This record gives sequence, structure tokens and C-alpha cells, in this order.
Amino acid sequence: MHAASGKRLGASHPRQEGPTDLRLVPPALAAWATAAVTVGAPPGWVTGVVMVSLIAGGALLLAGRRGTRTTRGSRREWSRSWPRISVAAVLLCVAAAAASAGLHGADLRRGPVPSLARQFANVTAEVEITSDPRLTRPRIKGDHMAPTAVLLDAKVRRVTRADGTVVKTRAPVLMIVDARSPRGSPESSAERSSEGSPQRAGERSPWLSLLPSTKLRVSGRLVPALSGGDDIAAVLRVRGSGPPEVVGEPSGPQRIAGRLREGLREATDGLEADARALLPGLVVGDTSRVTQELDEAFKATDLTHLLAVSGGNFTILLALFIGPPGLAQRAERRGLAARLGVPLRATAVFGGALTLAFVIVCRPDPSVLRAAACGSIALLAIATGRRRSLIPALATAVLLLVLYDPWLARSYGFLLSVLATGALLTLAPRWSAALQRRRVPPRAAEALAAAAAAQAVCAPVVAVLSARVSLVAVPCNLLAEFAVAPATVLGFATLATASVAMPVATALAWCASWPTRWIADIARTGAALPGGGLDWPGSWTGALLLALVTAVVVRVGRRLLRHPWLGGACVVLFLLVVVQPPPLTRVITGWPPPGWRFAMCDVGQGDATVLAAGDGSAVVVDAGPDPVLVDRCLSALGVTRIPLVVLTHFHADHVAGLPGVLRGRSVGAIETTGFEEPRDQAEFVRREAAARRIPVTRAVAGERRSTGGLDWRVLWPPPSPAPTPDGPNDASVALVARSAGLTLLLLGDLEPPAQRDLLRSPASEELGAVDVLKVAHHGSAYQDPDLIRRVAPRLALISCGKDNPYGHPAPSTVAALRAGGAIVLRTDEDGALAVVGAGGGLRVARD
Repeated sequence: MHAASGKRLGASHPRQEGPTDLRLVPPALAAWATAAVTVGAPPGWVTGVVMVSLIAGGALLLAGRRGTRTTRGSRREWSRSWPRISVAAVLLCVAAAAASAGLHGADLRRGPVPSLARQFANVTAEVEITSDPRLTRPRIKGDHMAPTAVLLDAKVRRVTRADGTVVKTRAPVLMIVDARSPRGSPESSAERSSEGSPQRAGERSPWLSLLPSTKLRVSGRLVPALSGGDDIAAVLRVRGSGPPEVVGEPSGPQRIAGRLREGLREATDGLEADARALLPGLVVGDTSRVTQELDEAFKATDLTHLLAVSGGNFTILLALFIGPPGLAQRAERRGLAARLGVPLRATAVFGGALTLAFVIVCRPDPSVLRAAACGSIALLAIATGRRRSLIPALATAVLLLVLYDPWLARSYGFLLSVLATGALLTLAPRWSAALQRRRVPPRAAEALAAAAAAQAVCAPVVAVLSARVSLVAVPCNLLAEFAVAPATVLGFATLATASVAMPVATALAWCASWPTRWIADIARTGAALPGGGLDWPGSWTGALLLALVTAVVVRVGRRLLRHPWLGGACVVLFLLVVVQPPPLTRVITGWPPPGWRFAMCDVGQGDATVLAAGDGSAVVVDAGPDPVLVDRCLSALGVTRIPLVVLTHFHADHVAGLPGVLRGRSVGAIETTGFEEPRDQAEFVRREAAARRIPVTRAVAGERRSTGGLDWRVLWPPPSPAPTPDGPNDASVALVARSAGLTLLLLGDLEPPAQRDLLRSPASEELGAVDVLKVAHHGSAYQDPDLIRRVAPRLALISCGKDNPYGHPAPSTVAALRAGGAIVLRTDEDGALAVVGAGGGLRVARD
């Protein structure tokens, strides 16, 4: 077609030759399904599938070949024999997928590692690293954060048993290494304050600098994998937190890739926190600096594909060289290759070399291979000049990847990559054309169609994984799309120049930080919207239901395009549902109630309470365990200014949500207890405060403060010299507050010893009958009955999580409070609570 145009670069709009070629789709899908089923199947079943498929496929091929010989030249007879050939191709692909799955499954059963894992044996092993080291995300477990760990995929090459015998093997394992830095290692204040996440300590672990293909000698315990569907033979838990013992250096290409990646990290060291975290992720999939709070925001807005190496990001790089893939059937010549005069097919060759370099730099992990395969689909269209080559290219990529690594057939990431790419190739062009027929500008139509198509086909799978549907995914992806291309291109430029000209790389990284920060702001803003998502059944039944709902929405949307006014009204209604403006929400739902004085947020198993100070201002006491939940609660309450954040103690269920409290709000100071344990969580609070230049002070008994119509006095802990508390709970800050005739007592997590000491302390003169009691320690059974009788609350509010494993609140505590005449309400059953009025007009509103 290009040659026929009579032009050196080919026709601008080469003719499309027939419908899309779908012949490779059935074999690819058959191989995919076969690999998913047989990768963990017994060897006998796998052998049977391979033999039956080979025999049946071979018989059909022979029959088809015999038929073509006897009817040579007859198009009708050829068309009759073609179905047999198609079925034979499907059967042969099934046989190949089953054979590959059987061989990969055999690696999990071969050698001594599986049996040693079943015995929980301690071994010394020689392993070869096969992936980048990565950190686990900090998890809240009760009142503390589970320590982070370094995870590495590896292959055990040699095992030394306890009796000294050495056995060679090649079993794939998952290595888990304690990420905490060795004791006594120096930590500068700059290091401690440079990251807003408790996982910063893990980044100093020498294990995180290891490169794939490095050989190590480790000592640890082999344990079985968590489930039978894992692609590992065992889990190797490495003892101790010392540096790794390297017995074999990484390969040359891996060393080059490591230097490039390290140069990118060095070039981004001076950037603002969000850009420093996101830019390496956009370019090479390095998410070690991404905080849990930012990661959750990206999940809530379905932008997580930007935090890892994806086909979309790689396609941007290809587009810079070969031109927009969407114009492959027209004038690919917008790219650098056309401007340099590179011929069409040479452009495809250079694109292939770029793909190879991409895989080497970003490591040949499954996610990177997915990205390279899906991003390289455009190359076939470039080489042939025909758009109809794209679907066969996608099918070929699926087939080859599944045969190369059958475990991909069970990967949700692989499924999402294929679905998104397929949607961009099939649905997006049609939807874009439909929008343009409705006079939508071409560029806007293409962007909207691409985002909507990818979301429509991927949302059911995402719902299975997260049990939630994002309502802001399409607008967030649209808004982020404008920044993805410049951030990616500038990021790759930084990567390429960092090893030869660091000042230039630093300048490029600074330029890339602007679009990168825009992406982070979009994610955080979308995640903070109160109506940004809906809970959804996290099952395949729920996925099917969501697919049906999506089909209905698409059909209705097509009709609405014919009625602009009705469509505009639906858009406004959607915005109101998502944004939920506080004045409108208050009218419809009654939350928050007018004149509320005290609110207890529903943050799960933790504490987060709010004392109103008037006109969008409030004092926040504790932050709960989840930044997203506390942020939504404060937004719903209309809190924009916080003169003081009081953190009663440093347990994670009271401080881990601090980033959500600080997000987008003016905060005057943070006040904490003087007992800084657990140490890592106290350091986390100080890092968050230092990053935002918020002063941190210490609360002591006798302190009096006021703001607006609110005043309070600190009752506990006593000033120095004070007895050493029996753990962080007994060091909790307790205070009594008064607001418009309302008296509130907040006890933190004080336990009976501290409660009794409080009754005997000079501060007890402030204790009398109160209107509202924030019950200590989530209503646990450990309460001092004398204190309950002394304060005789009219309302007793308990913050606890639904179905929590601690049995909070204890039935005995609830019974004691009710026996004293208190009305007991709890967030696990009643949701968020707000106290209104005083005296005889005292009441509680529920969200």
C-alpha cells in the first residue's frame, strides 16, 4: 500500500484491507485457559491433555491437508477445510500450553526444597536473585505497625541440609528478609525527616541494593507457600538483618541497568516528596519511595497502572520515536524517525531495539514483559502499514507470553493489561468516532474514549480485587493523561543522561516534577471525594453484575449524546453525587448536623475525634489508622483549619492516619505525649510534622488552652518527674473540654492503673459529672469502676472497628456504663457520631 502511493514515506491514509483478522484469537485464548488450568495440575492430567490435543490436532491437520490436495484450486473446498485447520491450531496451542505449564509446575515439585519446606527446616542455601527487591507495605495490626520486610524472588541453586549434605536444585522461592536497619546504624535527622512514611527505615537496608542475577549465600528457614496456586516452591525466611553475603556478582547488563536506575534515583533526590516517589515509578517501576497513603490514593482512583511499568508508558516512548500508534494506518511519520528520514521498516527495527533496551533497564520481570509485549503491538502496524495487524499482534503477544510463563495465565495484572490493550484497539476507536460525530474535538474525543473504554472492560476485574468501584476513575485518568506523556518522556531523558551529565539530569528531573506532582494531586483529590467510590461485591458474580451495569450505562450514554441538555443534567447530577458539597449533603442526609460540638469519626479499629472551634475550625484528637477514612470524615464535617492536633499516644491505631488529617488543611501544631514508644511510630509522626514544618509540642497535666468557643485542660500525663508508665496506653493524653455549656472527657487509651492515678492526682479536681465520655481504649474490659462512677456520663461514645479481633467493646464495660445511666453508642454499629446541644437539648446524630 505504501509503495503503491508513489511517495517515499507512503500514503497518509493507506486503505484498510478487509475486516479485522481474528484467526489468532481462538488459539491465544485456548492457550491462556489451558495454562491457567494445568499449571498446578498433577503430571498425569497434564500428560493426558498434551497427548490428546496432539493426536487430535495432528489428525485434523492431516485430514485438512488431504482435502486440499484432492480439491486444489477450489476456493469453496478450501473454505470448507479451513475450520478443521483452525480447530487443529487451537488444539496444538492447547498442547503447547499444557506442556509448558507442566514443565513449570515440575520446577515446584523437583528437588529437596518442597520437602524441606514441609518440615520447616533450617537450611543454608545458595540462591540467585531473579527480581528487584521490594518492600512490603506497612500494615496496621492492632495498635502497632507490622515491620516492613524486603521481598525478593529467587531460585535456590544449592541447599546444605542440617547434616551437611549439599544438593543442587533450581527451585523458585520467595525470600523474606527483615527490612529494619542494623542496630546502632547512624541515622541523620535529614534521613529521618526526608520521607513521610514509616517504611523509610527499610530503604536503608543493604538488601534493597541487590540486582537480579546476583548470587547469595543465606541462612534461613524454609516454609510452605501460602497456597497451592503460588508460583514458588517455598518461602525462605532469612534470619537476622545483617548485610547479604554475595558469592556471585550480577551480570553485565544488570549492572548497567542498575547504574541507570541508581542515577535516576540520585537525580530525583532533591525533588519534592511526591515527585521523588513517583518519577522512578513512572519510568522504571521503582515504587520503593511511594508512601502507603499515596499508594492508597492511586488505588482509589484506579491510577495504579501509572505506579508500575505499563504498556501505556512504554507506548509513549515508542510514540516519541515512531509517532502516535493510533495513526499507524495513516502517517506514522510524526515521530523522530520520520524527521530523521528513517524508512518505514527500519523504524520498526529500531523500535524493536528500543523494546529490548527497555526490558533490560526495567528488568525482565513478568510485568515488564507484559508492558513490552503490549507496547510493541504498534510495531507490527508500523512495519505493515495496516491497522488490522493490531489484534493479531495482541493475540500473538498473549500466546507467546503464556507459553513463556504459564503463571501469567493466573495473573490479574496480565488480565488487566490484555483487557486494557484490547479495549484501546477495539472499543476506543469506535467510541472516539461516535463522539466526533457529536462535534466533540478530535483530541478530546480520543482521550475520553480511551479512558472510558479501558475503565469499562477493566472495572469488573478491579472490583473483584478491591471490592470497590471507583466513580472518579475516568475523570482522574483523563486529567492525569495530560501529564503522563511529558512526565514519562522527561523521566526517560533523566534516566539516559544521569550517568553522563548529572546536572542536566537534575534539571530534567526538576522539569518532570511538575507534571508528576499534578498526577499525585489528581490522585489525592479524587481519593478524598466523599462519593468517589462505591463498595461492591468482591466476587466474580459481582464482576458479572458490574459488567451488566456498565453495558446499560454505555447504552444509556449513547442515547444521552442525542439530547445535550439531558446529558448535561446527568453530568451535573453525577458531580453532585461524587463531590457531595457539605451544604447540600447536610440538607439531604442531615450530616453533619447544624451546630455540632463534638464528633467521633468512624475510622475502624482506632480513635479519631473532633472538637468544633467554629467556622470550619476544629481541634482533632487522634488520627485513626487510615488516612483516607479520617480525611473523608473531616471533609464531611467541613474542617479546613486545625489549630491543634492532639495525638494521645503513639500506637498506630491513633497516629497512622495523620497524613489524612494534614492533607489540604492549615494545621497550627501537633501535641503529643512525652512517652515516645513505639519508637518507629513516634519517628513517623515527627517526619510528617517536619515535612510540613508543623511544630510538635508535649502535653502535660495542668495545661490550659482555648480557641474559638472551645477551651480545654490537659489532665494526664503528669509533668516531670513522672512515674514510668506501664506501656504507651498509660501515657495517653487525657483532657476535659468545654464548649457552649457542653463538658467532654477524652481518656485516650488509659488503663486502670493510670485511671486510678488520675483520680488521685491534683487534676482530679477537674473531674465531675460530664455530658460526654470518650470511653478509654475502645471500650475494653480494663476500666476503673470508680472513675466511671465519678464522671457519671450522660453519653458514652466508643470508637471501635466492626468485627475486631479484640472483642471491643467489652460487654462488661457497656453494662457498667448503662448501669450508671449513660446512653452508649459505638462506631462499629452506629457509624460516625456527632453531639449537638447541651443540657436538656443534648442529642447525638449518626452518619
